[in-house]
Amino acid sequence: MTDFPTLNWSDEQGTHVARWRSEAGVPAPKRVVIADDRITADAAWRLACEGTALLWHGDFQNARQLLQAMARRVERKPHKKAKSPPPSPRDAFNLHRLAQAQRARTLGMLLIPLAADYTIALRRAPDVKQACEEVYGEAGPSGDTGSVVSLRELLGLIGAHEWRKKGVEIPALGDRIHPYYGVFSPVRGEYLDLVASVPLPSQAKAFDIGTGTGVIAAVLAKRGVKHIVATDQDPRALACARENLARLGYASQVDVVQADLFPEGRAPLVVCNPPWVPARPSSPVEHAVFDPESRMLLGFLNGLKDHLEPGGEGWLILSDFAEHLGLRTRDELLAAIDAAGLEVAGRENIRPRHPKAADPTDPLFKARAAEVTSLWRLKVR
Repeated sequence: MTDFPTLNWSDEQGTHVARWRSEAGVPAPKRVVIADDRITADAAWRLACEGTALLWHGDFQNARQLLQAMARRVERKPHKKAKSPPPSPRDAFNLHRLAQAQRARTLGMLLIPLAADYTIALRRAPDVKQACEEVYGEAGPSGDTGSVVSLRELLGLIGAHEWRKKGVEIPALGDRIHPYYGVFSPVRGEYLDLVASVPLPSQAKAFDIGTGTGVIAAVLAKRGVKHIVATDQDPRALACARENLARLGYASQVDVVQADLFPEGRAPLVVCNPPWVPARPSSPVEHAVFDPESRMLLGFLNGLKDHLEPGGEGWLILSDFAEHLGLRTRDELLAAIDAAGLEVAGRENIRPRHPKAADPTDPLFKARAAEVTSLWRLKVR
């Protein structure tokens, strides 16, 4: 018995077992066939739609091209049907997520074998060892049992590795933040302009709840806050934040600690940027985007008064995207603030600058175009 999932398949050489890897928590496919450069995109597409995985034994770059061809088949527009009333924003969101899940499931059926040392024994395969070690951990000896991963996930690891090397430019910092795989990347950085400009209630101390990459803690440190405690419960986020803050020269100002929401004690400033959409994540890596039943939002609001110093402020950074989707109302948010014994001392707003907000072909365009991100200044009532 093993303590990790396995993938089983058979070929002319017999029956094989390998470790199954999926950062999204997808179960190992039950049906697997061997595929190589001779398979057509239509045949691969049909097998994937039926739930049959294709374990690739051909040229690596041809596998990438096959994945792109399969993606084009996903994106083909269906035949026009009789006109029907447009879906509500909530229905449009649910249909969009369903389509995304189906797309991920189908495209995840093209699999790549990895040796124990993360080499790929395929023609024209890249060196992915460092990218894999950053996510899966240190490679084992070359003689150990290998593993299998979807090509789609593997390409995601490679892309994340490049982002980690290159970093994301943060104008509010005048520097870059280097995100880890699975840690929310501040590519939408407009809210950081609010953190950098709203008057501080104190420069003595601050808490950064759910720090992620450490970017908010870094902005506060740059503004001169003398002592910051940044919390997160994800080990990968904690390591990412520590590395970023050390690189930026703020390690002496910021303590990064593992905690579910608040650290011990009180501070005159407590900042939280929870996931903005109250919906259930479909995979572990989506927890930075989706907050089921507004757990983190309500946890922050309900615990804030016990962690604020007298006269202090809690800064809640929240988009109203969920309101435009019909997933939460403004009245519900205000009622939650009131029920937590808090009052709104002020609110600063900023419009999104990401490309989807100006793309009318995006299925959620209306909600994205109307979206406003706010920094709510909260005080104990």
